Amino acid sequence: MTDTPFARLESVIRERRTADPSTSYVAKLTARGRAKIAQKLGEEAVETVIAAISDDRDEVVKEAADLIFHLTVLLADMGLGLDDVGAELDRREGVSGLAEKAARKAD
Repeated sequence: MTDTPFARLESVIRERRTADPSTSYVAKLTARGRAKIAQKLGEEAVETVIAAISDDRDEVVKEAADLIFHLTVLLADMGLGLDDVGAELDRREGVSGLAEKAARKAD
């Protein structure tokens, strides 16, 4: 990943995971465990959906940023990163979404 906001985000999250939880939200969230990280991700997803249903474009952007942030924290907790997600998207490129979904059901 080049120097993008996403690359910078991942770098900051990796650095802060082991910081002092009293001074770092990432460290505090990490210390609370994967279930709490996943819960926060779910909350942000719901808030994004609510903003979308309300047709509030500015709020969708803000909530989407929170959603991506918490997803990145979860990925880091699992030893994964956005490049792993990108590789999966690359794998799916050129494959019909319907065909890809049907293939997952077959597994």
